[in-house]
Amino acid sequence: MAGHSKWKNIQRTKGAADAKRGKIFTKIAREIIVAVKEGGSGDPVNNSRLAASIAKAKAANMPNDNIKRNIEKALGSGGADSFERVTYEGYGPRGVAVIVDAMTDNRNRIAAEVRLAFDKYGGNLGATGCVAWSFDRKGVIVVDGSDGSRDEETVMNDALEAGAEDIELDEGIFEIYTTPEGFSTVSGALENSGYSFLSAQIEMVPQNYVTLTDPADIKNMEKMLDIMEDNDDVQDIWHNAVF
Repeated sequence: MAGHSKWKNIQRTKGAADAKRGKIFTKIAREIIVAVKEGGSGDPVNNSRLAASIAKAKAANMPNDNIKRNIEKALGSGGADSFERVTYEGYGPRGVAVIVDAMTDNRNRIAAEVRLAFDKYGGNLGATGCVAWSFDRKGVIVVDGSDGSRDEETVMNDALEAGAEDIELDEGIFEIYTTPEGFSTVSGALENSGYSFLSAQIEMVPQNYVTLTDPADIKNMEKMLDIMEDNDDVQDIWHNAVF
């Protein structure tokens, strides 16, 4: 499987993302709460969506106490029921395909804000399904081997034995791909084997890519992503831009 996962796309802004860790934790907390509500269980063994959310939380270095507290909140009488998952699709500069996953208590508000972000920076909001066909839903686990602590053969053997579909190595970074259904099993097995993750979640991985070279297009794409990422309702943004 060739290409750029979300990790490669966000490496350029990782420092900025780290500075927004509090906001990231808030978004993951919401995801955990809704996963418990939707899955009807606070046990990740019996709730695959919750297991995936916990893996994402751990990769983001969310403390275990925070994870436990949010699960307990969801099992209590909190107001998480008012949130719903919504997905928007559209195009960025030069026809870049963009998918925006949100979790909101006000569908009209987030729709207007996402539309504004597209329109303001050279894109447009499209109809449901307009770009999703060009992405594959995959579990993606990212492991840092740049310090030489993980050799390619060992990581490959461990990942495949755990049930991974494919492994890529780029500049010391391992990207391990799974089916959505097998994500929790693979991430759990690797975690039990002593692996820690830079990122671990179910992603929309592009089948093809659009390379942006014009500085104006790159600037517009970056600004569009920034304003969407700053939105409290936006959980994830997937796109096929390379720049």
